[in-house]
Amino acid sequence: MIEKDNAFNRAPQSERVHIALFGRRNVGKSSLINALTGQQIAIVSDMAGTTTDPVIKSMEILPLGPCVLIDTAGFDDTGKVGDLRTERTREIIKQADIAILVTDGASLDDEAAWAGLLKQANVPYVAVLNKVDLMNVVPSTLLSDIAKRLGCDVIPVSAMKGTGLDLLRKTLAGLMPESGNQSLTGKLAQAGDTVLLVMPQDPQAPKGRLILPQVQTLRDLMEKRCIAVCCTTEDIDRTLAALNEPPHLIITDSQVFDIVEKKKPAESLLTSFSVLMAAHKGDIGYFVESAPAIDRLTEQSRVLIAEACTHAPLAEDIGRDKIPRMLRKRVGQGLKIDIVAGKDFPKDLTGYDLVIHCGGCMFNRRFMLQREEQCRAQGVPMTNYGITIAHVKGILGKVSLP
Repeated sequence: MIEKDNAFNRAPQSERVHIALFGRRNVGKSSLINALTGQQIAIVSDMAGTTTDPVIKSMEILPLGPCVLIDTAGFDDTGKVGDLRTERTREIIKQADIAILVTDGASLDDEAAWAGLLKQANVPYVAVLNKVDLMNVVPSTLLSDIAKRLGCDVIPVSAMKGTGLDLLRKTLAGLMPESGNQSLTGKLAQAGDTVLLVMPQDPQAPKGRLILPQVQTLRDLMEKRCIAVCCTTEDIDRTLAALNEPPHLIITDSQVFDIVEKKKPAESLLTSFSVLMAAHKGDIGYFVESAPAIDRLTEQSRVLIAEACTHAPLAEDIGRDKIPRMLRKRVGQGLKIDIVAGKDFPKDLTGYDLVIHCGGCMFNRRFMLQREEQCRAQGVPMTNYGITIAHVKGILGKVSLP
């Protein structure tokens, strides 16, 4: 286990593999997380139901690398409050890249039901028979019964004594998902290319730091051995004049797409941070296909705008102010627009004519793909901030996709 304190060196939580632990109350999920990390992250108690809300911890665990461990409430919790806790646990499935089903072997009915939910959501999982230190001998028949009922490998573990943990880590590493697009810039930039990043410094970019997509894009370009040049919107002309040759690629904030498009050299490719994030987190093709739904909006239409961040909105917020104003100017003031933030997202989307999502830099890829699938299943088109702005401004066809 490795965890570095320098925030610059840490992988963002959204880029880490999310590993969720599920099980009945008091089967040792919290103890197992503590054993895996070597830290007292989750509260451990003999009292059933100690874990009430999901406990999330970012760690680096060899050989897994950067990951997020999620401890959940027991899925056998009871009562009205217990039902709410169980629902929160069920929601964690949408975020999980890998799941661990923890059992003590006493009952498998609940575990079998949750194994079915994980299969339905296409989440790879492994079962852990915990508390084997309390057994003189682990019956092979018990292990085979668990494997048969849950449909997966079973690893005997003692969280208290640390036995079986190496095998569990190795098994989890084998379940690691393949990343959809390892590089943010994809095929748009290669080693030696000069890339110009246009980054407006407005109230949405707090003083003293860059927003996460800008940081991740810079890191991606540095890893590719590209030459990254940064400027604000006001300094585009001076920056281009200072370069010996036009940049191969220009990456801009979507809000100034039209300004940059007019100033860019004809030979330079153009994209935006939001477009890059859309491809990195989800299906960019689906977002582009959904963009024409904007042309079908009327004053009787209803649009959902979803942003991953839960920040207190500032003046001229892109999702709460700029895009709604842009759409209403195009469609009419009667256009109905709802806004959700963070993990809030309606289960029933059928009342909407379009969903417009942010780049999703705060979510892992699996979570974003779940939202896309939900829209597809309910027949509701879904696009993203950058694609929306480019389409409305009539330059989507000039935007390069990773």
